[in-house]
Parts: sequence; C-alpha cells; structure tokens
Amino acid sequence: MAASIANKYISANEDCVTKISNCSAAHLTSGHVTLHYPAAASVPSMGVVMKKVPNNPAKRAALTHLVRRKAVNIEFKDVSYSVSEGRRKGYKTLLKSISGKFNSGELTAIMGPSGAGKSTLMNILAGFKGSNMTGEVLVNGVERDPRIFRKMSCYIMQHDELCPHLTVMEAMMCSANLKLADRISHDEKQLVVYEILETMGLKDCENTRTLNLSGGQRKRLAIAQELVNNPPVMFFDEPTSGLDSSSCMQCIMLLKQLAQGGRTIICTIHQPSARLFEKFDRLYLLAEGQCIYRGITGGLVQFLSSLGMDCPSYHNPADFVIEIANGEYGDNGIHKLVVAVLSGKCNNWNQEINQKPTPIMSSKDETKVVDSCVDVSGTKANVVTISIGPPTCDNARATDCLLDSDDNLPSRCSSFPTSCWTQFTILLRRTFICIMRDQTLTGLRVASHLIVGLIIGMLYFGIGNEASKAFSNSGSLFFGQLFLMFTAMMPTVLTFPMEMAVLMREHLNYWYSLKAYYLAKTVADLPFQIVFPTLYVVIVYFMSDQPCEPMRFFMFLTMSVMTSLVAQSLGLVIGAAMEIQAAVFLGPVTTIPILLFSGFFVTLDTIPPYLRWLSYVAYVRYGFEGTLLAIYGFDRPNMHCSEAYCHYRSPIKFLEEFDVRHSLYWVDLVVLSVFFVVLRLIAFFVLKWKLRSQH
Repeated sequence: MAASIANKYISANEDCVTKISNCSAAHLTSGHVTLHYPAAASVPSMGVVMKKVPNNPAKRAALTHLVRRKAVNIEFKDVSYSVSEGRRKGYKTLLKSISGKFNSGELTAIMGPSGAGKSTLMNILAGFKGSNMTGEVLVNGVERDPRIFRKMSCYIMQHDELCPHLTVMEAMMCSANLKLADRISHDEKQLVVYEILETMGLKDCENTRTLNLSGGQRKRLAIAQELVNNPPVMFFDEPTSGLDSSSCMQCIMLLKQLAQGGRTIICTIHQPSARLFEKFDRLYLLAEGQCIYRGITGGLVQFLSSLGMDCPSYHNPADFVIEIANGEYGDNGIHKLVVAVLSGKCNNWNQEINQKPTPIMSSKDETKVVDSCVDVSGTKANVVTISIGPPTCDNARATDCLLDSDDNLPSRCSSFPTSCWTQFTILLRRTFICIMRDQTLTGLRVASHLIVGLIIGMLYFGIGNEASKAFSNSGSLFFGQLFLMFTAMMPTVLTFPMEMAVLMREHLNYWYSLKAYYLAKTVADLPFQIVFPTLYVVIVYFMSDQPCEPMRFFMFLTMSVMTSLVAQSLGLVIGAAMEIQAAVFLGPVTTIPILLFSGFFVTLDTIPPYLRWLSYVAYVRYGFEGTLLAIYGFDRPNMHCSEAYCHYRSPIKFLEEFDVRHSLYWVDLVVLSVFFVVLRLIAFFVLKWKLRSQH
C-alpha cells in the first residue's frame, strides 16, 4: 500500500523525485507537506508518515564573505534614567539602578509590560540616550565610547522604514556601497549582497520594489541591509510587531541564527507566544523600571516557583510573568521579585549555555568550526561551516580594534566607512531614481504643470501685447508665481516628513553623513525644479502672446525657476521642523502674509510704514516684480491698443502703477538667490538639530 501511494506521488512529482527504490527515504513535497517513506525493508503495512515542514525562507548559510569583526559582550551597572516632567513637577525615573550583562552568541529578549522601560534601556545600550543617565555601560569590560560603539552596532527600528521605490537588490547594493570601505571592489560587494540575500530568503524577490514586499520580507530586508558590514551587536525594537505567527517565528529563528554566528542580539518584545518565548537564550525582565528576572529563559519558571509563584502547566510563562508584573497576583509581587534578583536568587538557575560564544565569521581566518542549526520543528537541518575570528582584544581601548581597519582613516567623511564624495554620488543616484519612479508625485506634478499651463494659456490667450488688458496680463503673471510656489512647496511639505524616518534610521546607523545626504537631495531636486516651471512657462508665455524676445523669455523663466526653488526650500524647512500634520497646516498658512505683501493686492507705497518691513521678507514680491520688469521693462516699445484710448499703452506707465519702475531686475534675482541659500542652510541645521535630539 505504501508503495502504491509512493508511486502515485512520484508520478505527480516527476521533476522532484525520479527514483525511490535506491533511497532510504523519499521526501515528496507538495505545498508545505513532506511525505517521508522508510526503506522498503522497513516499510510497515500502513507506513506512510506525513510531516509538516514550515516555510522558513531564512535558510542557514555560511556568511563567509563578510568583513572581520570581533565578539562583543555588553555589561551595564547601576543604570538609572530620568526624564523631566516640567519645571514644577521635577523628574520621573524610568530606570532604577538596574544591572545586567548580554553576551555574544546569545539571543536576548528584554521584556516587560508597557511603560516598564524596555525601549529606554535598549536606547541607552545602543548609545541613543546619554543625558540624565547615571551608571556605566561596559563593552568587553572597558567603558564604552558611544561614537565608536555606534559604528560597530546597528539598531533595527519597530517600523521598517525603507526607500519604497528601490528594488531589493538596489537597496542592498546601496547599503553595501555606503557601509563597506571604498577599497572593496564592486564585485566583492556584490558577492556579499548575494550571499546575504540567499541567507535571508530574499533571493527570489531581488527585483521586487520594497513597496510591494510583505511585512516579513520588509523586516528581513531591514536586517539584511544592516548585515552587510557584519555588526557584532544588533538591537531590535519589537521585531515581531505587525507580523503573523508564521512570520514571527521566521523572524525570531533568523535572529537566533544570527546570534549563533557570534553576534550579540538584543531585542525588546512585548508578549511573545510560548513557542516564540522558548527560542530566546536569555531573558531580561523589567517592571516599573526595575529588573525582576535576568538569566536563561528556561530558568524563569523555576525561579518563580521558588518564590511561591507557580506557573500553571497550561499557561504561557511569558503571559504569566507579565501578569505578575502588572500586579494581577498581588501588589507585593514586583517587590518580591526585585529583592530576589538583587540577592542573587535567580543565579541558581542561570547555568551558562554549553557552547561558547562564537566570534563573527570572516573569510580571512583559517580556523573553522562546524555548527549545526536546528530548524523550527526541532530536527537538525543542513550542516554549515562558519569561520572563527581572532580572539577579543585585551588593550585598554577594546572597542577600537572591533572596527574595520579603514574606519579610522582621517580621509573619511566624519569617520564614516566611505568618503564624502562616494556618499554623495551614491545618494544622488538613489534620490534621483526614487523621484523618477514616484509616478504618483512626479507624474501628478508633470500633469498639473501641463494642464494648468494650458488652462491659463487659453484663459489669457493673446493678451500679452494688448494695452487695454495690461491688468489682466499682470494677473496671469502673478497667478503663475502663485502656482509655481504652491506646486514646489506642498509636495516637499508632504513627503519630507516621511523621508525623515529613513534618514533617521540610516544616519543613526552610520550609513552616511548629513552633509552628503542633504547635498545629494538638493542637487537631485534641481533638475525637476527647473523642468517643471519650464513646462508651465513655455505654454503660458507663448499662448498669452508675451514679447517674443529671447532675452525677455529667459528673464521671465529665470524668475519663475527661482521662485519655485525658494518655495521648495521653505517647504523643506517646514517639513524638516515639524510632523506631517503640523507641516500640512503651516505650509499654506505661511503663504498668506507672503501673498498679501507681494505687491499685487496692495502696492508697496500704500502699505503702512510699521508693516512695510514684511514686504522685504515676502519672496513672491521679488519674483512678481522680476516678471513685470522682464515683460514691461528694458525700454519695451508701446503696446498695441484695440480701443480709442489706452492709458497703459506705454509700458513705463504700467510699471509706475505697480511702483516698480525704478526697481532693478538683478537685485530681485540676487535677493531670491539669497533666500534660496539661507533657507537651505536653515533646513540643514534644523535636520542636524532633530538628529541630535534623537540621542
């Protein structure tokens, strides 16, 4: 009977299995189900065994091409952290003199109820919070240098902030080009990327844009991007947030495999399932800012039992201890646990894991060790070979030798792995690709400039040389400046707060300097801020029959482009300084005084003296003034008059009406250029301040 069933599945899976007679077992996979057939001699009469094999794309592979790193152990002693609650309320203590140690080769979970201080502790260990903190953090037994430590660690945030319009391969190559030294060739970087993608189970979707990835794939890609420079310490904030149970298991197993390679993996997790909970090597439990357990995961239940808190056999230990931390088993439970931890009772069950922590693998080392990985089902999987790095340094500055030798060269851009120029070129290409592929934003902007240009051109068709319609023509000129201002400013106000999340993650993980990023963004935006106004100006200028003189056309176009650039710079300042809700409100509101004092609604000589200074900071005034001079200035001859008398037949009289006859075109151009530079500098320093405020 077993043979007939086997033959049935063989015929259906001819590509996978061609012969069964010479095999001791045949594995016939259909979907996620594998059939195991013993050898013919031992086949029982009803001997078909069906076993479910989990879909775990994170296959264990040898990462033999990564750069060399050393193992890192993190220890913290008597750490306390407080935050101000206001001038009169004083300070609130979030962490209360806690201590612990996280070793390499172990997957450690920081657990506790909401508000227990999990994220605060991890931010302190990662080096993102230093003020209002007391105590000490040691790296391999010596005091931590925060700047150096940040270069050898990475922080994977809860929300996977990725560039949505890059493919997986493009995102990985961008990470490799930024995080690996310039001396490493493109082929070597590509080899590292392919190896990581294979390990992470992302090889099949390497040409898929990150926008279309699933939650689990996005999480693995975020990890893969940080893995290219092989950080010995990795922090994860709620890595299973937003994932289904299967993806959660895949994620935790991936972290465990990374830890088994010798890395120190630390993650916060709120309330894992029992199956997830047992995968962690070490556990650090917090409640009300105090440690209520630290040690191996398997010792938690015995520790609680020794204090008279017996976990029911059917209960998830993670749920049970969180319930205790929330006070559901008495108000004295937390105090009892804290005293037990301080007295060293939890050490009775904290036996060290048998196998030693393995330093991070490197292709340059000669000594190798065979490591077996265990799959989700608990059976042994493929045996892989990993390389053992040289021993940990013993000198006083242990963290210095944990870095790649190129990290400390003086030619680097603020001690980043790559030079400023390399960072700029990579980020420029990435930013340009993202703008080009953003069909929603870029496509709408192109369409809006074309459609609105045609509407304005038809509405003011042929009035540019008509003296009787000079005021209507000035309305078209002013509306053009208004339209270009809004179309340049509002997209930046809307999109930049979302880009800030990507900037925060990459800059805090030492991908690149803020100078390189900001310069690349500015240069990448310039072609679009020139092309879009040009589309609008070409349509409106000739349809409205403005003077057909090349000099006047280019002067008009220059003013339109400068107005657009200044407006985008103002949008960048607003978007960088505020959250998206406040930015969307403040963006249009700031344009009201700018328009009122632009010289179209109220001429400059009629503005009250105590408000006249506002006209000098209204940049639209200079753009509108420059377009009036470009169209009606520079000794333009008298215009055509279709009526018996046209008061503005002479262009000079029209310029006098707007009080711009004695204005200078080059002054308007210089002032707009100054606005552009000043606003760009303000936006840069606002970004710098926001990044510093994160740690």
